[in-house]
Parts: sequence; C-alpha cells; structure tokens
Amino acid sequence: MKINLNHLYLTFLAVIQLSFAQQMPIDFSDPLENFSGFDGSGFSTRTDPNNAGNTVGQFYNDGSSSWQGFTIGLQRAIDLDFQKTISLSFYGFDPNTHTILLKLEDGENANVEVTQNVPSGGGWTTNITFDFSNAVLSNDNSVTVNASGSYNRLTLFIDGGATIPGTYLLDDIDDGSEETDPHELDVIYGGDPVWEDNFDTPGAVNPTNWHHQTQVIIPGVGWANNEEQHYTNRTVNSFVDNSGNLNIVAIKEPWPDQGLTKQYTSARLNSKFAFTYGRVDVRAKLPSDNGTWPAIWTLGKNIYEPGTFWHSDYGTTSWPGCGEIDIMEHGLGALNHVSSALHTPSSSGATVNTSGVNVSDVNANYHIYSMNWSPNQITFLVDGVGFYTYNPSDKNDSTWPFYEDQFILLNLAMGGISGAIDSNFTQATMIVDYVRVYQEVVLSSTAKDLDLDSTLKLYPNPATDKIYISSKRPLSVLALYDVYGKLILKKEYNANSIDVSQLNSGVYFLEVSSNSEKVVKKVIIN
Repeated sequence: MKINLNHLYLTFLAVIQLSFAQQMPIDFSDPLENFSGFDGSGFSTRTDPNNAGNTVGQFYNDGSSSWQGFTIGLQRAIDLDFQKTISLSFYGFDPNTHTILLKLEDGENANVEVTQNVPSGGGWTTNITFDFSNAVLSNDNSVTVNASGSYNRLTLFIDGGATIPGTYLLDDIDDGSEETDPHELDVIYGGDPVWEDNFDTPGAVNPTNWHHQTQVIIPGVGWANNEEQHYTNRTVNSFVDNSGNLNIVAIKEPWPDQGLTKQYTSARLNSKFAFTYGRVDVRAKLPSDNGTWPAIWTLGKNIYEPGTFWHSDYGTTSWPGCGEIDIMEHGLGALNHVSSALHTPSSSGATVNTSGVNVSDVNANYHIYSMNWSPNQITFLVDGVGFYTYNPSDKNDSTWPFYEDQFILLNLAMGGISGAIDSNFTQATMIVDYVRVYQEVVLSSTAKDLDLDSTLKLYPNPATDKIYISSKRPLSVLALYDVYGKLILKKEYNANSIDVSQLNSGVYFLEVSSNSEKVVKKVIIN
C-alpha cells in the first residue's frame, strides 16, 4: 500500500520481466509463455496452421542482424543431471533447410549450446532433439563437454550467424520434466479459524476486533502516496449492514480534520489480532470507480506509525523494515486486475516484488482474496488458485522481515497512485463478507516418522484439471480408481500431482502410497 511514486516505472519494468519467467515444458498454451526477442527479432503466439485447437510460438527474424535471437527466463531450472536432452517441433513456411541453436545460460556451470539442422521440405518437423551430453562451450565452440547442472535461461537462434529473414513456428519445447504448480503451498493451513469476523451483527464495526486508524501519518499533509481522503470512525464510512457484510464507504464531501481539509472521507481498519504464519481469507466485492484504491493487507505489529492500534506498545521499527504484505489491491492497473506485493528493506520501491491477476467483475462478484504465509514462502491466491509466490533463497532482515507478528488492514483510499478520481464520483463501497485467519502447527523435519494420512493434503477437491498432492513424506505411487474399483490412472516417481482433465465428472478414489504405507482419499472431478 505504501508505494513510492518515484519508483512506479521501474516497478512496472520488474513486473514485465517477471511475466517472462516460465517453466518447462513449454507448449504455448499459457499466455505467459513468452520469449523475448533481441536484435530485431520478434515473438508472438498464433494458431497452428495444421490444428486450429493448438497454440504455437511464432518467431520472426527481420534479417538485419546475423545473431537475432529469442530468450526466456525459467521459474524452474532445466536440470541436465536429470535429463541431457531437450526436444522441440519446428514449422517452416519455406522448403529450405534451417539451423536451430539452443543455448543454456545463467546456470551452475558455464553456458553451453547445441545446434541441430532442420531438413528441407517445410511444414512441421517434430521431435528435433538437442543432446547436451555432446554440447560445446558458448565462449569456446572448440571445447566439447558433457554438460551438467541446472540452468535458468533458455536462448535460441534460428539460422544464427546469417542475415536470413523469416518467420518460423515452434512448439512443445520439452526437457523431459513434468510441469508443476509454481505456487504449490508448502504448508496448508486449515481447520477452524483461529480468528475471524463474519460481520453478523448489524451496526457499528465490532470494536473488539477492529481499530479505526484516523490519525494522518504525515502531519500537515495527510496520508502517503498523495491519497486524497481523511479516514474517520463514523458509521457512514464503515458499518455492518443487515445482510451481514462490512461496508467501507468512500464519500465525496469536504471534511476538516487535524488542521487539514480533504474532499473525501473513508475508513481504514486495523485488526486487534496479530499473528505469525498462517492463511488469511477475505471474501469481498470491490469498488471499480476510477480513482478508488481498495486494499487488503498486513503490516508488522512492530511498525512505528502513530495512530495504528499496535504503535503505543510495539512501535519500534519504521516502514518498510516492519514488512508489508499486500494481499489484494485494485485500482493500480486495469479494471478487474488485482495485484499483490511485498515491501521489505530490499524491495520497498524500484525492486518491489509484485504480481497480479485478472478476475471476473470485481464489483459485481465476490472473490476470496488469500495469502498463505509459511516460514519459507508467501503465496497469494484468488478463489483458491495461486498466482504469485515470494520465497527468496536468502532470507534475512532485508528480504524477509516476515518472522514476526503482522496485523490485518482493510481500507479504501482515494486518488494517489490509483489515478485521477472520476469527476462524477459521489460514493463507492468495498463490501467484505468475512475475514478469516487459519493457523496450524508446521510439520517438522521428522514428519517422515509421522502417519502418512496426517501429513497428506489434496487440492483442489473438487478438481477440474489437476489434483495436487502435498505431504511431508515422499510419495511413490498415485493410483486413481473409479467407484467400481477399476484403475483409471497410475503415476509413479515424482508423484505430486495427477492430471484429471480428460476424465468424466464424478466420484473417484485416489490411493496414495509412501513406501509400504497407503492411504485412500475420495476425490470429486467436475
């Protein structure tokens, strides 16, 4: 929420760079599977000329440079110790022969590359295989190596070394690994909420649960980010309606307070509950008026910020050293695009860690905005689907101040970096159905000695595409049976998910094995 205006452009660049990070295999079915072209090349996606139901990557060289190419960063590294080969399919619009050079970069060892020829004839040539057990060093092509280790970037050249213009298609770039959920939860918090407000009692907001933060944080100015409102504790700005919903209402009205007159009022609530590690679920509808900036977020309980509920007893640390977790913000991008972010001493401005996702009609539809915070990672979800995970490899006070209590904030700001307020604006409301916090004892490294059933989590259930299986014990076999006991699917090794996208709707039974122990779980496929 406390974003520095001077860093917005650099932050935008960071988001663009993040959007290019993908994992193998790459079949271009995901809109984010984008290569970045350089030296005059260009990348886009299009429909396969031979299959209208298949999306492929289109790679274009304008011929202005002999080493035009394409590159993509990978969320999960290519591991040559797992498999030495990478394969792909190539489509030529002309009948000529072509060369493709694959280069692996940003790895544990020196950059390596392999070149393969595409035969003449045009059309699709499938399963072109690049064998990195017989690669060459990129900085010395005379040295042949049996490449090993992990690499985080894939770069390719089509007809590298020659100024040949052309448009080509690629598909199914595959290193033999299985696509996994990059936002898989390492700890799944469940059971009954440890703290919640379901807003069941109409009238004023429950003072046992919430504190109205009304004191401006910049004397003589107001709030950060050039926000244009005063926050009040009036029931016109925050109340529980007869339907059991919290209403946070921004109103256009001149309001003098603390020596300042602002043209808008709203509300900002601090939870009187703080916690370390857990999951927050907030079901809400959001205002969509231009200039509105609704937010669901957390701050370290130790923040030095007069006016917060916790300041007088715990305020020892300035922002962003206290840590900030933005679970949901709307109004910083396009309509119906919500974003999440983390602010730390290492990422408070230009290098802010942030990502977003489009959701359906934030104003008319309820969505559940969630944050799952474990000792190792923070994952953000909308309606139970993860879209961004923060897990820096080096966790210290600069990158990870998230080992101490945080409290929840709900507010609706006006203007600031959300942009100009609509001249016809009169009033807007963020409607919150509930706020729930879940916690659970984190399983220790001795979990392998625990009962398999006690460590096992399946999600989502019901499922439509994939079922993910999380356990603190290594899993060896997944076997899916129908209600008649017929084996439908079986998966061995690396058994952490199972694809059910081709199955009919109904009830199934999933048998999960770990060594000699087995557990059967009922699953529903929609």
